[in-house]
Amino acid sequence: MIATTSTDDWTRTGRLALLLTLGAMACRGPVPPATDPAEVGEPPPVVETRWTTQSELFVEYPPLVEGETSRFAIHFTDLSTFEPLREGRAAVRLTGARDQEFAVDMPGSPGIFGVDVTPSQAGRFRLELVLDAPGLMDRHDLGDVTVLTVADAAALAVTEEAEDGSIPFLKEQQWTLDFATAPAEQHEMGESLVLAAEIEPRTGGQVDVTTPVAGRLAGELPARAVGSHVARGDTLAEIIPHSGHGEDRPALELDVAEARDALELARAERARVERLVDVGALPTRRQLEARLAAQTAEARVAAAEAHLSQLDSTRRGEGEGARDIRFVLRAPMTGVVAESDATPGASVEEGARLFRIVALDRVHIVGALPEAALARVDDLAGAELEVPGFGAPVALDRLVAVGRVLDRDARTVPIIYELRDPDRRLAIGQAVSLRVFASTATEAITVPNSAIVDDAGQPVVFVQVSGESFERRAVELGNRESGLVQITGDIAPGERIVVRGAPYIRLAALSPQVPAHGHTH
Repeated sequence: MIATTSTDDWTRTGRLALLLTLGAMACRGPVPPATDPAEVGEPPPVVETRWTTQSELFVEYPPLVEGETSRFAIHFTDLSTFEPLREGRAAVRLTGARDQEFAVDMPGSPGIFGVDVTPSQAGRFRLELVLDAPGLMDRHDLGDVTVLTVADAAALAVTEEAEDGSIPFLKEQQWTLDFATAPAEQHEMGESLVLAAEIEPRTGGQVDVTTPVAGRLAGELPARAVGSHVARGDTLAEIIPHSGHGEDRPALELDVAEARDALELARAERARVERLVDVGALPTRRQLEARLAAQTAEARVAAAEAHLSQLDSTRRGEGEGARDIRFVLRAPMTGVVAESDATPGASVEEGARLFRIVALDRVHIVGALPEAALARVDDLAGAELEVPGFGAPVALDRLVAVGRVLDRDARTVPIIYELRDPDRRLAIGQAVSLRVFASTATEAITVPNSAIVDDAGQPVVFVQVSGESFERRAVELGNRESGLVQITGDIAPGERIVVRGAPYIRLAALSPQVPAHGHTH
């Protein structure tokens, strides 16, 4: 089989390689002609890198000589953003028999302070670099240094810098890319299993709203769109039921006429009885009976007219029947409308589903636990949800259940966790990964997942050994949790690991253009 690479992939790789090369060339300026260090007669510069919790210091300077000026190229990086310091004061302090301080009030370019240091006397001094910037004050102790006499400096042996095999990646490149480092730390983690899973409604968290009668949906209510939020008790729809008399309008009109005639007779009888009662010809009981008969006749007229009006509303298809004959459908729970088949003014049959509502206060994460892992169910110690596009895993609240009926085809059982108040970016039915922890915790060096780079099938990390120098270290991956992964290999606690932008370092290692180690600022 012949491996191929698309033109777009080559184009993206070429552009990034060009960016790295141009950044390196811009940092060091024009490339001077190759010279032998012995011919130049100058020893290599001192290079120091220090980190605090607030800033990273990378400094280059020639050996200090009494009465001579040494140019310090000081690079300060704000570790809260990994951006260069664009303002502030940088000071170089020599403390000893005679204290001296040399400072500049602004960087010459973002992140780079050029300080001229002219020691007044030879001897041993303590070297400190102090930063005073808006919102960031820091101090880096570089330990003891020796200020040479002129004679000692002249006799200083010139040695050629040995190739250390590190990968150069200049500060100017780091500052312009999405780049960050962090110290390797030891954490306890348990063994975990990653399971295919899906987000489903919780038990009792889904309901279908159906029509209790056949009729027509009222037309004046706003439509409930899919995805809209509803609260328990909200009106979803109103149904004007069918009259129950089909299309027999003449029969309904006859009923109205007969009811009105009966009402007229009842009112006349009531008036006659009341006169006879007044003169004592009839007992009072007959007056009460006549009054009730008239009221019943009035009710029959109202019912007959309502039936006729209901038939007319149904026949016209307007969905505007009187409110006193409507059936009101209300939301039985708080949630979102997952499905809606309700169209204002449309006819519906009895039992038809109009809405499906899903509660989102709690959802279930349903994973497929392999048959081979059933023996470890009692050792489960928590779980987390991994979602593509999320920066970090989502901790799950509690284990709801582990199934005991095996899927004969997939050879798995369901395992269900509950998640309260899910992120709005999560959706019912979404495919996710469920990581369950299935062993006691072990302690090991831990780095973020983003620090791991697949280098031709070998997982590697890149260690910052100096401000602009990095090393490739092959590692083996272990347990994972909360976006972190345990690794074993040649990594010590506290070493600075590239956690953002590691692919850039790998690309720099592949580039034939090697940036110069010195700076001209």
